[in-house]
Amino acid sequence: MLNRVYLKTRILTITIISVLVGFTTGIMAFFLAAAIELGSKFFLSGLDSYTSPHSFGEVEIFHFHFHIGILPLIIIPAIGGLLCGIVGYILAPETLGGGSSQAVKAFHHLKEKITTKVPFVKVIVTGLTIGSGGSGGREGPIMQIGAGMGSILGGRLKISDKDKKILIASGIGAGMSAVFMAPLGGAIFGIEVLYKRDYEVEAIIPAVTASIVSFAVFTSILDYFAGMPFGELRIFSTPPVVIRSPFELLTYLMLGLACGLLSLFYIFTYRAIKKFFKSLPVHTAVRPAIGGLIVGLIGWKFPYILGTGYGYAEKAMHGAYPIAVLLFAIAIVKIISTTITVGSGGSGGLFAPAVVIGCMFGGAVGYILHSLFPNTVGSPVGYMLVGMAAMLAGAFKTPLAGIIMVLEMTGGYNLLPALAIASIVSYAITGDYTLCEAQYDTRAESPVHSREMSIDILKQIKVKDAMVPREKLIIVSPETTVMEILKLTEKYGHIGFPVMERGELVGIVTFEDAERVPPDLREVTKVRDVMSTHLIVTYPDETVSEALIKLATYGVGRLPVVSKDNPKLLLGMINRPAIVRAYARYTMELAEESRRVGE
Repeated sequence: MLNRVYLKTRILTITIISVLVGFTTGIMAFFLAAAIELGSKFFLSGLDSYTSPHSFGEVEIFHFHFHIGILPLIIIPAIGGLLCGIVGYILAPETLGGGSSQAVKAFHHLKEKITTKVPFVKVIVTGLTIGSGGSGGREGPIMQIGAGMGSILGGRLKISDKDKKILIASGIGAGMSAVFMAPLGGAIFGIEVLYKRDYEVEAIIPAVTASIVSFAVFTSILDYFAGMPFGELRIFSTPPVVIRSPFELLTYLMLGLACGLLSLFYIFTYRAIKKFFKSLPVHTAVRPAIGGLIVGLIGWKFPYILGTGYGYAEKAMHGAYPIAVLLFAIAIVKIISTTITVGSGGSGGLFAPAVVIGCMFGGAVGYILHSLFPNTVGSPVGYMLVGMAAMLAGAFKTPLAGIIMVLEMTGGYNLLPALAIASIVSYAITGDYTLCEAQYDTRAESPVHSREMSIDILKQIKVKDAMVPREKLIIVSPETTVMEILKLTEKYGHIGFPVMERGELVGIVTFEDAERVPPDLREVTKVRDVMSTHLIVTYPDETVSEALIKLATYGVGRLPVVSKDNPKLLLGMINRPAIVRAYARYTMELAEESRRVGE
C-alpha cells in the first residue's frame, strides 16, 4: 500500500515538474527562433542583400529592415562561424556542434551535468550560425536546450537521478514539439531518439505533458506575431495528396529503400567531415569559420542550401522546382553543406536538414516515377512528404516519431500507409548506423539504467537456469571425515559440499566447519558431527533475485536447490559465482538478439 502511494506521488510530482520544463523550453524555443531571425536580418539581409524564403510556419517576429550591403554573401557564413566559435569556446565549449548527441549523452550519463549557462549560450551561437547562412536546423540546439532545462530544474529541485533522466527526456520532447509544432511527435521523439531499438517508456506521460505545454507556449507567442488563431500554424503548407492505388505503395517502398541508402551517405559523410575538421591543426574556435567559408562558397552559387531550407522545401511542394535533377542536386549538396557546418563546430542541427533533404530527394523520385507511370503514380508532393519521414527514420532511428511529426507538420494524413512502409524500410536499411552517436541500442545497455536493469535481469532468470546441477556436484556422506573435506577443498577449490544419506539431503558442510575442528581430531571427526542441518534452500522456479536475497539475508555462501514437493530431493546448488555467470550469459544473449534484430 505504501509503495503504491509513493509511486502515485512520484508520478504526480514528475508530471507537475514536467509542466515547468515544457513552459521554460517553450520560452527558450521562442528565444531561439528570435535569435536566428535577428541573425538572418543582420548578416544575410543587412551585410549582404540575401533573403531566404520562409515556410508557412516561419513567422516574422521582428518587423524591421536593416540593409547596408557592404559584404559579399560568400564570406557571411564564415563571419558567423568565427563569432560562433569564439563565443562558444569562451562561454561554453559544449555548445559547439549539433546538440542532439550532447542532449542524448546528458540523458545516458547523468554525471555529465548541463550547466545553467548552456541553454542561453546555445541560443546565441545558433543564432550566429544559422542566422549567417550556416546549413543547419533548430532541432539539435533545442534538444540540448530542452535537455538543459530538464537537468537544471531537476538539480534545483533536488530530485533523484532516476527522475532527472525523465525530465531530460521530457525536455528533449518539449523542444522538438515547439520548433516543429508537433506536440505528439515531439513527445514520441523524446522517448525514441535515446535508443536505436527501444523507448524510454517511463517518460511518456511527462514527455507528453511537457510537449503540450511547450507547444502551447511557443505557438501562442508566434500566433500573436502572425495574427492567427491559436493552433492554425504548422511548419509547412502543403497541397492535398492521396495514394492513387495499391501499386503506388510499392513505389513508396522503393523510395524508402533509396532514402535508407541516402541516410547512410548522410551518416558517413558527417562522420568523415567531423573527423577531418578535428584533425585540422587550428584552434577549435576557428574551425566553424573555415566551415562557414566553404558553405559560403557553395551558397554563393547554390543558395538553396543556406539556413534551415524550410522555405525552399515548401516552394518545392508547390511546384517551384519541377526538375528531378535539380531536386536531387539540392538534396546531395544540402547533405554536404550541413555536415560541413555542423562537423566544423557550427551550432545547428542535423535533423531538420534531413527533413529538407528527404523532401527534395523524395520529390526527385516522385517526378521521375510520375513521368514513367503518369496514370498510376500521384503527385510528387506525396513523395516529398514520405521522403521526409523516411530520412528521419533512417538517419536518426526514429521511425515512429518521424511518421507522426511529418503528419503534424504537413497535415498529410492520407499518406499514413506510405509513410509507415517507407520509414520501416529506411530504418532497416541503416541498421546500427545513426547520426546521433550517443544513442544506445536498448535500455539494457544504457549506463543510466545499469543498476535497475541488472535487477530486472536477475528477476528474469530462474534458479534452475543458473544452478550447478546435482550430477556436477561433489557430494559427501555423513561418515566422511573432516580431513577428507579439507583435502577436497584443496583439490577442487570448493568450500561447501552437500551431505546426502540414502539419496536424501541431510545437511551441508563447509570449509569453515571443518577448519574449526582441532587438527589432532580431524582424522576421526565425522561430517555428521559438524555439518549444518537447518538449511536455507531455494527452489528451481524461484528467480535468482530471490535466491540472492536469501544469500544476503541469512549470510550464507550457497543454497541447496530442492524440489518443492520433496525438500530432501537435491536438484543442484547455487551461489554468487553461479548467479554472476548466469547474468553474464543472459546479457550476452540479449545483446546477440538485439544485433540480429538490427540486421
